[in-house]
Amino acid sequence: METELSKKLGVEHAIFGFTPFPAVAAAISRAGGFGVLGAVRYTARDDLARDLDWMQDHTGGKPYGLDVVMPAKKAVDGISEADIEAMIPDGHREFVRDTLAKHGVPELPEGEASGWRITGWMEQVARNQLDVAFDYPIKLLANALGSPPADVVARAHDHGVLVAALAGSAKHARRHAEAGIDVVVAQGYEAGGHTGEIASMVLVPEIVEAVDPLPVLAAGGIGSGEQIAAGLALGAQGVWLGSLWLTTTEAELHSRALTEKLLSAGSGDTVRSRALTGKPARQLRTEWTDAWDDPAGPGALPMPLQGLLVAEAVSRIQKYEVQPLLGTPVGQIVGRMNTERSVRAVFDDLTRGFERAIDRINRIAGRA
Repeated sequence: METELSKKLGVEHAIFGFTPFPAVAAAISRAGGFGVLGAVRYTARDDLARDLDWMQDHTGGKPYGLDVVMPAKKAVDGISEADIEAMIPDGHREFVRDTLAKHGVPELPEGEASGWRITGWMEQVARNQLDVAFDYPIKLLANALGSPPADVVARAHDHGVLVAALAGSAKHARRHAEAGIDVVVAQGYEAGGHTGEIASMVLVPEIVEAVDPLPVLAAGGIGSGEQIAAGLALGAQGVWLGSLWLTTTEAELHSRALTEKLLSAGSGDTVRSRALTGKPARQLRTEWTDAWDDPAGPGALPMPLQGLLVAEAVSRIQKYEVQPLLGTPVGQIVGRMNTERSVRAVFDDLTRGFERAIDRINRIAGRA
């Protein structure tokens, strides 16, 4: 499953696995893919350095990358997190309190801080992450919210690091190419997290044509070897998989109840909602997302206000495993995530499925 891009990065399989869990990212790289560690949850430099040290010790010398969330446009500039929080309307705070009270969600114990804090898409936080990351031999820097600032792209290139950016339309992809991006991730509507409006089957060939000869990775709705073959047939030089790793044995989900919820979910049990971050992000549909999407409610705030508003609430929901409200970003491929398996077992299944697809196409083409 080699392509020009995978050969350039020195990986056996053109499977790029995004995950917030170092153990999963390292296992992806060891299995012959390219593990990409998500940095958005790291607000302390020492925590990111600790986990990158761990990656260094557990990837077996295989290449890996880092994913940051740096907005293409600054939502705020030159003010503190406390100043930003002060912008949150009292009515929205009251809505959060009422929703949690309706479901009997307990307070966090005295002195326990929220463990879920979305500040990684504040530009300065992401820049602090990069100050740490460039001390390590990362091979790829990906940005989930458009092209990074020009100085960040230049800095990555100075370190010999390729830069990737996610795109939900051909227009966005062209902007990435103009900004000097090396790899475009064509992320379809089916994907988990922040997505656009266009499905992968339509989006991938549009972006491949729009940015040729830049390499494109197909993302969204891909969870089998056959789907990987389809992505490559559409012109992609690899696939970008995220949701599929959430139910692997190496994943460190905070809740057994959430794992069970993912294992039992179907492909129709997700929704694109602004409830979590303020931007449309595909996630499990819950009574929490329903409350924020209800026209009778106050509606979600823009990024990063929404993430700051709901941070403590999400921590409480997770800590006490409040089933009706418990969710996570995940794509429509969740319908295939029915068993817990190791990353290695997932890779074996992906490669077997890819071989089946190639054999099938060869038979149709009369080459077998």
